[in-house]
Amino acid sequence: MTKPMRAIRLGQPGVIVDRRDDGTLLVRGDAPLEPHPDKLTLCLERWARDAPDRVFLAQRRPDGGWRELTYAGTLDRVRRIAQALLDRNLSAERGIAILSGNGIEHALLGLAAQYVGVPYAPVSTAYSLVSTDFGKLRHVLGLVTPGLVFAAEGERFERALRAAVPAGVEVVVGDAPSSSPISSSPTSSTLPATPFAALTARAATPEVDEAHARVGPDTVAKLLFTSGSTGLPKGVINTQRMQCSNQQMLRQVFTFLAEEPPVLVDWLPWNHTFGGNHNFNMALYNGGTFCIDEGRPVADGVLPTVANLRDVAPTMYFNVPKGYEALVPHLRAEPELRRRFFSRLKALFYAGAGLSPYIWESLEELAVESCGERIVFVTSLGSTETAPAALIGNRAVDQPGIVGVPAPGVEVKLVPSGEKLELRLRGPNVTPGYWRQDAMTAKAFDEEGFYRMGDALRFFDDARPELGFVFDGRISEDFKLATGTWVSVSTMRAGVLRHFAPLVSDVVIAGHDRDDVAMLIVPDVPACRDHCADFARDLPDAEVLRRPEVRARFQALLDDFALTGTGSSNRIGRAILLEERPSLDAGEITDKGSLNQRAVLTRRAAQVEALYAPVPGPDVLVAARHVSQGKG
Repeated sequence: MTKPMRAIRLGQPGVIVDRRDDGTLLVRGDAPLEPHPDKLTLCLERWARDAPDRVFLAQRRPDGGWRELTYAGTLDRVRRIAQALLDRNLSAERGIAILSGNGIEHALLGLAAQYVGVPYAPVSTAYSLVSTDFGKLRHVLGLVTPGLVFAAEGERFERALRAAVPAGVEVVVGDAPSSSPISSSPTSSTLPATPFAALTARAATPEVDEAHARVGPDTVAKLLFTSGSTGLPKGVINTQRMQCSNQQMLRQVFTFLAEEPPVLVDWLPWNHTFGGNHNFNMALYNGGTFCIDEGRPVADGVLPTVANLRDVAPTMYFNVPKGYEALVPHLRAEPELRRRFFSRLKALFYAGAGLSPYIWESLEELAVESCGERIVFVTSLGSTETAPAALIGNRAVDQPGIVGVPAPGVEVKLVPSGEKLELRLRGPNVTPGYWRQDAMTAKAFDEEGFYRMGDALRFFDDARPELGFVFDGRISEDFKLATGTWVSVSTMRAGVLRHFAPLVSDVVIAGHDRDDVAMLIVPDVPACRDHCADFARDLPDAEVLRRPEVRARFQALLDDFALTGTGSSNRIGRAILLEERPSLDAGEITDKGSLNQRAVLTRRAAQVEALYAPVPGPDVLVAARHVSQGKG
């Protein structure tokens, strides 16, 4: 018997569908967007008044304990920092750039900037710590034109600060001893650094209140830069209206947020809309507690997350699929961790990429083992340009991939594009455009003012649109074979992950202008070890993947998968196991842990060619009864 679902309240609005003669669909929810604040900082003032002693922000200290800030303490520091920003005459022309990752000082500075209407830009740490030429960082700072740059760890960011920060811009560093003022070198001018504590030295004056009163719904709150995987980053304008309307949308669907302040344990980077808008703002909007998690969605990187979850039981948990994949083995191995994790959890949430059915089922099984109930698992669909939630999962479902219905106040436009329906969006949560990039802004919107998402959707059930949409891939990822047949990359990828589970962590589909489809497999090495002979289980990763028993298992799965295909567009003939995992530094993995398909295909062009060689090499798995006619 199927175990019951833990009971929670979800808003389940119906949908209204209008059809045009050209095949375009217009879809909206039947529930209006309810009133919401004009600016996010009103929420900070509200909770500082109504729940002054409730912990808002928590972060691990070096000694292993927790540093905590209450709502009242946060507001006091935010107003002090806001005064310091006004004293420096910061403005839209002289904004703020934050180079370091998530942290309490980062949060305080960002909220202070919003309090007095100074745009700020949280910047991917990869632009400072991974890049060797700092080209993207210079581009971002050139658009932001900051009057102040913050780096929590001055010494770690010293090379980037010297290389990319324009002369005369104030540099502020964290208060830790390792973040002492940056010394000059014989070959460069001195870069004086202000300690962060100096920003809180002066109490707020009436000038702060006057500036706060001028902040309205159309005031620019922050600039979030896209990943730049296909070019230089674009600065997405995020207004106060976008942030507040989107949180109200989420609250009307996840109605339990109004019943109990959420407790979040979250690592997602604040330079991305998922972590910085969706999750951080959710805690603030609903008077919750946000525990800053310094983990990452990889095998060793998840250990801080595990330690934090041993201490704090979340009420709602957010992650990307890679994060759940890294977490599941620990939940399986530690009964007490598992019990605590699920003890008061109302919902699991994934976004950023498709979730493997194997991981979905594993989490359901673990929940049942620990608390006797399944936990609602939902997702959403949106982008940096939509603040981010545009479609929201509004009911319990039994499979991944269903992205929900239009959020209250959001209009969906589905335009025929080849064999798919291209998604376009309009609503109060949609950006007005890109910062100082008017040409890109103009291209992003259609003639009716709908933002062009570039994703494709289809109804889960054409006869029951209220059940929501299914993500149908990126229009730009799909490709044609040499025969002119379209390949749906998202559909193919989902099928592979389901069929090869748990041996496959991810997969990259190849075949543009080829005669058939092939793939590069990112193997799940721990799962592969389980197929090794006992004496071989401690071998290095690459040797595990070369073991004959492991390759035999992949060969059998590939043969079976090829037999399920009904034509060239859904049959895979060849595959290579990647011994070198995709690299964050090389842009193959985003900061959120999702795979950048285009970057992998570009960086590993030699392996793609090997897939299509007339005579396959020893590394290539060839499906039985399949003869490739690749063009080498």
